[in-house]
Amino acid sequence: MNNENGESKGQATDPSVLEVLRAARFELDTLVRQRAEITRQIGTVKQAIIGLASVFGGSALRDAVLELMDHRTVNRQSGFTRACRYLLTEANRPLNSSEMCEELRRKFPEVVSRHKDPTASVTTVLNRLVAYGEAVPSKDSRGRRVWQWVADERWQGSEVSGPSLQGSEAAGSRRSAL
Repeated sequence: MNNENGESKGQATDPSVLEVLRAARFELDTLVRQRAEITRQIGTVKQAIIGLASVFGGSALRDAVLELMDHRTVNRQSGFTRACRYLLTEANRPLNSSEMCEELRRKFPEVVSRHKDPTASVTTVLNRLVAYGEAVPSKDSRGRRVWQWVADERWQGSEVSGPSLQGSEAAGSRRSAL
């Protein structure tokens, strides 16, 4: 719509509109940084719970810890994500997708049995955990992609960048997670 001067309302060059956009962008950036910090703190607490469960508990406690790891409503795939999250937090080193599948088969065979291609499912879940800020990707000594839980002390407060998460799928996942 045009006003009496023939100018459109809310032109992008209007200084007040630009200021509102800058303020909104600043607030969004601040909230995203806060969310990342909270996610790291949640990861640290979850990792402590995993450690306590492994020291003091058995399989019954493991199931209770899995429940704590994910408070979302249960759907048919959530068990797979929770199991992957649990294994990643329990690991004391970065894991590749094959190692994750081996551990899943060993500790959660019922979860793996529902998947036609467990390796592809694991890779998808790990990439989502990266998008959620819960895991970091890197490459091992043989150039294979590996993932590690972000709450690991080596990653606390650091940004990890590299060629492992530069694809459009990953960028789309990060955007949809925001």
